[in-house]
This record gives sequence, structure tokens and C-alpha cells, in this order.
Amino acid sequence: MPKKYEIVHKKVLTPEISSISVYAPLIAKKAQPGQFIILRDNTEGERIPLTISSHTKDLVTVVFQKAGASTIDLDQLQEGDCLADFVGPLGKPTPIKKYTGRVAVLGGGLGCAIALPVAKALHEAGNQVDLIGGFKTKHLVILEDDMKAASTNLYICTDDGTYGTHGFVTDKLEDLIKEGNQYDHVFAIGPLIMMKFAAKLTEKYNIPTTVSMSPLMIDGTGMCGGCRLTVGGEIKFACVDGPDFDGHTVDFDEAIARNRSYKLFEDKEREEHLCRLTGGVRHA
Repeated sequence: MPKKYEIVHKKVLTPEISSISVYAPLIAKKAQPGQFIILRDNTEGERIPLTISSHTKDLVTVVFQKAGASTIDLDQLQEGDCLADFVGPLGKPTPIKKYTGRVAVLGGGLGCAIALPVAKALHEAGNQVDLIGGFKTKHLVILEDDMKAASTNLYICTDDGTYGTHGFVTDKLEDLIKEGNQYDHVFAIGPLIMMKFAAKLTEKYNIPTTVSMSPLMIDGTGMCGGCRLTVGGEIKFACVDGPDFDGHTVDFDEAIARNRSYKLFEDKEREEHLCRLTGGVRHA
């Protein structure tokens, strides 16, 4: 039997994105689409919030990008290694129900790993699900087969046109709407700028829209206030009030500005950390 919080499976999805399946049966038993965990790779490590991509009876799978020092360290762990902490499930589950018509689920980049369980649950509830996954280029496409199995129709978009439809997920959604597809609800999960423009588009067509917000987060219990957002003119905390919110009421400009607060620090920390790991040798 695996040890507590042992990495049972690890898969490299792209040079920058990996998935790990962690032995955490108590969390797996309770996990629902849209919820997240917070982990630490070691007792001195930073708390990293990651949305649950999938789960089985005993295993919880999360997908992460090597975006900073902590996720670079996390990626150094291999199958058989154990995490120091793995807490969850946290946050409110995405509301899943049977709609009368169609639903669209939009995923942007790494957000496709979060969109996947939402689309799967909606599909299993009997909905016609159009899943639109957006990536910068062909070699960054992840989880295509899983997304295809979790939807009625899968559309892959790439910014540079190297695979699937050339353009953004919002362009594809509007094309589908103009073709006569009527959507009862849209779920948008990905970069803030993508969700902002998805919400602007669906507001134009009067389609209710849910977005999944992942601002800076520390404790995940609503105590620190780091993940605060303005939604409908009120302060909300993504960790306990979300992560799902009505996309037409989120102040995206404020969220984007706050998300950039530590960008220079994070870039510097990542660069220095990579230098320490490689002995000063930079890899392309």
C-alpha cells in the first residue's frame, strides 16, 4: 500500500507541465469538480493551491506548471516520493445539473486540466457539452483524449494555428453561437484575460457564465484575505466563497492588477532558483 501523500504516478505532459497522482484516500472520497487542494512538497516549502483535475478511490491527480521556485521544486519529486502536506478538498464544488439545452466549457492552457472534471461531470449528468480548449501552439496541447471523452464535441484552438482552429476560445464560442447553437450556460476556466473576454462575449448574448478564479492564496480558509476579489461590488474570498463566481459580476481588471503585484519578484525568484538548480547553466 502506498504511503501517506505518496506520488503514485507522475506524467510529464509538456516540458513545463506535469501531473501527479497522490495517495490521499480521504480527500479522494470527498472531492468534487471545481474543488482544490493545498500542498507542500517539504516542511520548509511554500503552500501551493492546485485544482483537482481528477480522482479515483484512493488517488487525487493535480496538474501544475513550473511557474515559480515552488513548482520547480515540486517537479523534482518523482514516483515514490511523499509530499509533506496535502490538504483538501477546499472551496465550493462547481454546481452540476442537467440543463435543458447545451452547455459550453472553455479551458485555456493549464485551465483545461480544471475544465476537464467540470465538463466530465456535466456530460455524465446528461448534458450536451461543447468543450473548447485553447493553447498557444500545438506542442502545448494537453489532455486531448481525456477532454474528448468528457464532452459531446471537443474543439481545440491554437493561437498560432498550428493545430485545430486558428484563434482564441472566445472566437470559437462566438462562431458556434452564430451557427445557431444555443447555450444554457458557459463555464470559463483559464487565464484571467481569457475569462474576462469570455464573460464579455456571453454577456452580449445573455448567457449565464461561471468563471473559476485562482488569485494569490495562502491559507485557503479565508483567514489571510490574500485571495480577495470584488464580485458584484462586494469583497469575496476565492478560497471559501469560490472558486466559482458569476463571470458577469467579477471585477476582472482589479483581479488582473492584483495578480501582477508580485510578478517581478516571482520572475527574479524563478531565475535565481533555476540558476541554483543548474549550477548557473541556463537551459532553453
